[in-house]
Amino acid sequence: FACFGFNKLILNSLESKGYKTPTPIQKAAIPELMLGRDLLGQAQTGTGKTAAFALPLIEKLENNKESNAKVLVMTPTRELATQVADSFKSYSAESTNLRTLAIYGGTDFRNQISSLKRKTDIVVGTPGRIMDHIRQGTFKINNISCLVLDEADEMLKMGFLEDIEWIIDKLPENKQMVLFSATMPNEIRNIAKKYLNEPAEILIKSVKQETQLITQKYINVQRHHKLDALKRILEITNEGVIIFVRTKLLTTSIAEALENSGHSVAVLNGDIPQNQRENTVDRLKKGFIDILVATDVAARGLDIPNIEHVINYDLPQQAEDFIHRIGRTGRAGAKGQAWSYVTKSDNRKWKEIEKILSI
Repeated sequence: FACFGFNKLILNSLESKGYKTPTPIQKAAIPELMLGRDLLGQAQTGTGKTAAFALPLIEKLENNKESNAKVLVMTPTRELATQVADSFKSYSAESTNLRTLAIYGGTDFRNQISSLKRKTDIVVGTPGRIMDHIRQGTFKINNISCLVLDEADEMLKMGFLEDIEWIIDKLPENKQMVLFSATMPNEIRNIAKKYLNEPAEILIKSVKQETQLITQKYINVQRHHKLDALKRILEITNEGVIIFVRTKLLTTSIAEALENSGHSVAVLNGDIPQNQRENTVDRLKKGFIDILVATDVAARGLDIPNIEHVINYDLPQQAEDFIHRIGRTGRAGAKGQAWSYVTKSDNRKWKEIEKILSI
């Protein structure tokens, strides 16, 4: 990391975190962002993309004396906003000058207003809450010099396109823009074409290469035998597991069945209150919970280092979402395992997934 020209405070933080060799996305993106270029990057979750944009931005802000934020990072979920903000804080831990703030729904608006009144260098947030603060005049955006859209494809799937464009149009015209996405549908290309200025394009294109640390297995199974098959896997593998299911109702019914079998299980779905979600994620990180049963929407943006196994109890509705799911394991150079149940009615969808992964 020293070859990028980072200051000593950043290098000390990276050393204390045990970072030694930059990942491919970091090697490609950091020099471009240090030059101030706009960037369009494709890399799946778990490849180190947060550090790829956070480190050069921290470097630029080291001597910032302005009170209003200079960097805005937009994320699709509260969980990802918190995790990205925590990453900025850890990378700048040696500095006494930089301050990062996460703003998102489900938490006290007045506390966020109070925090925004103090010197803030980096704001990380979800589109809806960012819009709320801009409308209220509590988030001063006139000094924003860089906007990062993280997991842009997920934001589009969640219906945030109009919100994103509204926010971009309110920001200063002269700014650096960074767009990261795990997949690159036409809608992302259109945003890049509309807003980015001669961007550097970085494509870590081989999903197979990026997921080679993840051992993938699929099991042909009849739908009514899925739960029995799940229990057999968990007899062998029952720590650091996320089980993906299609509906909220299934999260609770499967969790109850597994609890009755003696497993330590928690549920994550769209009905879970924010404070309970945060508590569940924290307990999973600390190893107090072994198994998480979740829907796609609830699990977006999760970054939990000790997840060793992902089980696709139901295949996702969109084949591209498979990339986000399995990216919950095999993170930052660690090995992981993904199991997928494929019923007869899933065969067509599974062929689409195989095509994307080239497996």
